Amino acid sequence: MDNIERIEKLLKKNNGIITTSEVEKIGINSRVLTRMIEKGIIERVARGIYISTDTLEDKYFITQAICKKGIFSHETALYFHDLCDRTPIKYQLTIPSYYNHTLIKNKNYEFFYLKEELYEVGITEMITPYGNKIRVYDLERTICDIIRNKKRIEIALFTDAMKRYAERKDRNSIRLHKYAKLFNIEDEIRKYLEVLL
Repeated sequence: MDNIERIEKLLKKNNGIITTSEVEKIGINSRVLTRMIEKGIIERVARGIYISTDTLEDKYFITQAICKKGIFSHETALYFHDLCDRTPIKYQLTIPSYYNHTLIKNKNYEFFYLKEELYEVGITEMITPYGNKIRVYDLERTICDIIRNKKRIEIALFTDAMKRYAERKDRNSIRLHKYAKLFNIEDEIRKYLEVLL
């Protein structure tokens, strides 16, 4: 098996997406990727990230491959948790307050900054519509985020998300109250839940 075949095998395993570091990890020089681009087998979608030409581009997966500290949050997390019907207009991510990235200037993204100990609360993995794993805040963390930032969210979207959360069988009230205490929004959480439950 030559190097191109080895990379193609890895592409199949990775849903058609590969990074330079993955190629180098299996002992193949990254120049092979350039040859594969020239042959039309793959295309470069971002620095160090490639997809096979017959693969649909997974913006969620690629975003996290580029911005490794970004966790999908707020309206984007609402979408993944089925707490809203619309696909996000902008990709919303939370990053540590010290983290700086080139995507911050991109108008397709909106970033929220948090200190490290709060940034790490409630991270979970979910699957994109293209079958790739990404990091998203869990259901209760997402509810805390939209309550903390409700002035930045459309009222109809906020109200719908809260109603849907209240109707969920898999909601975890203990976890929600634990997070609310960490984010100092216990009174607000209680107020919304009293109305909805």
